[in-house]
Amino acid sequence: MNLVTIEHLTKSYTERLLFDDTDFSINEGEKIGLIGINGTGKSTLLKIVAGLETPDSGTLVHGRNLDVRYLPQNPQFTAGDTIMESILRDNERHPHLWDMESQAKAMLTKVGVEDFDQKVETLSGGQRKRVALVSTLMADTDILVLDEPTNHLDSQMADWLEEYLGRFRGAILMVTHDRYFLDSVSNRIVELDKGKLYSYQANYEGYLKLKAERLDMALASERKRQSILKVELEWMQRGARARSTKQKAHIQRYEALRDQKGPAFDREVELESLSSRLGRTTVEIQNLEKAYGSHVLIKDFSYIFLKNDRIGIIGPNGSGKTTLMKMIAGWEKPAGGTIQMGQTVKLAYFSQENEDMDESLKVIDYIRNVAEYVKTRDGKLSASQMLERFLFPASVQYTTVSRLSGGEKRRLYLLRILMDAPNVLLLDEPTNDLDIQTLTILEDYLDSFQGIVIAVSHDRYFLDRVVRRIFAFEGGGKVTQYEGGFTDYQARLTAGQAKEAEPGPRPREEKKASRKTWGSVKKLKFTYQEQKDWEVIESEIEALEEAIGDVEKRMEAAASDFVKLKELMEEKECREAALEEKMERWMYLNDLAEKIAEENKKQQ
Repeated sequence: MNLVTIEHLTKSYTERLLFDDTDFSINEGEKIGLIGINGTGKSTLLKIVAGLETPDSGTLVHGRNLDVRYLPQNPQFTAGDTIMESILRDNERHPHLWDMESQAKAMLTKVGVEDFDQKVETLSGGQRKRVALVSTLMADTDILVLDEPTNHLDSQMADWLEEYLGRFRGAILMVTHDRYFLDSVSNRIVELDKGKLYSYQANYEGYLKLKAERLDMALASERKRQSILKVELEWMQRGARARSTKQKAHIQRYEALRDQKGPAFDREVELESLSSRLGRTTVEIQNLEKAYGSHVLIKDFSYIFLKNDRIGIIGPNGSGKTTLMKMIAGWEKPAGGTIQMGQTVKLAYFSQENEDMDESLKVIDYIRNVAEYVKTRDGKLSASQMLERFLFPASVQYTTVSRLSGGEKRRLYLLRILMDAPNVLLLDEPTNDLDIQTLTILEDYLDSFQGIVIAVSHDRYFLDRVVRRIFAFEGGGKVTQYEGGFTDYQARLTAGQAKEAEPGPRPREEKKASRKTWGSVKKLKFTYQEQKDWEVIESEIEALEEAIGDVEKRMEAAASDFVKLKELMEEKECREAALEEKMERWMYLNDLAEKIAEENKKQQ
């Protein structure tokens, strides 16, 4: 059954044509993921379906007595309401109002909101979005229209929302950047591309395959058109006389073929790997402590960041992830411990709030304030050229920042950060409000980035794609390190929980086991090989660092000799890999040495 039909949709915003005589529909039971580049009109389409905006032209037909609930990107609340009052106000027509408060409390707890009497005006941006999400989901509705529902949700909350929407019986139209979420929930992908809407009856993985086929067909058609046009052009150039009706028709066919537009493709966001040289000392954290009153965020945390480290930081909202980033960036001071920065460290912080964005500036001036020109592999590029590569054409560059969409502002903020050529990159929820195409290019950029990347993210796909080590905030100030991406972390966590759930020995067996092992507890100490490694490892690390420095000097001297330079780059990569291995071994042995010293101290 058809719920919503839109025909010949045309809509402009200022000088931008968002929809160009295109059609769209929603059928019963469909779960539609709407994707496209930021600023092309995704949120506008959601508002049109929700009845909050009207098209410039075209027809919009809703089914009879159709109920639509809309979750905006930035929800608004009635001042003075508590969280619970706000949800009850939004759902006054709910058929089971008597049971609604208990349902709302259960759902709010799922998304990490526990103070139901807190005033809405005191909520953070993330809390406001989660409260609005619960209020929207509580509705007894035919269509859920959701704009970025996974923003500000940690991985457990996103898992819960996936399951909830999977069970939802109505239709769903949503915009989200979370590719795992799209793949799990959607059964249809609609792509907004240059004013037209293209529908794919598939989840996200299926869409990627079907889109590749569509583009291949479009390219094949264009090649055929160009081939025919070439033959027709030769006929015209031979001086064909337009006396007969047949010849006139031939000329008209040629002109129609000539004037036909070929397929247009989006320019991709092109990111050059801009970074500064990073010396031996990077970022060293020793015994870090941070708490707010009795709420302990970080307790006795130490880590020495390695060159080209790729760290993902995860944990529940409010656990201290952003606080750790701000302490590394120097925005906040630790309560205890030290953070030491190497002399060559050039740090950039891509924060959640776009703090330094003056929206009264023109787009071009916002970037020129960082650098007028920047060096890339393609040579020296101006701020205007870099903006072009970031999908900001000349027509947009002289408008004010305030006129950009939320996603475009994030993309612009990202360009400003990267143009400063940092070698330590702090990314705080980088996937929020960025479109999937920009995320894909950012991920490719990070592959070649010569420096350290530290990312706080709830985006499971991004973490799997980019990071090689996870720092998990596990409560009570504990930060645990796991090797691999998010899926590796989740697998180890699941395996650990399964092991804990195994039935333990019966009381009698437990006593026997206790008597058996009491006299055989081994004293903690180095093995022979560990002792041997511990004695020489610092000198080996120092030798490797000196060797890398020597290779870098030889690379500078051989800048014009491509063959020699290639050999030296390979040698450098080999030595850096060896250094990374040694540093990891040193960290293990150092931790073990501290534990041995602590045990010996207790026994004295």
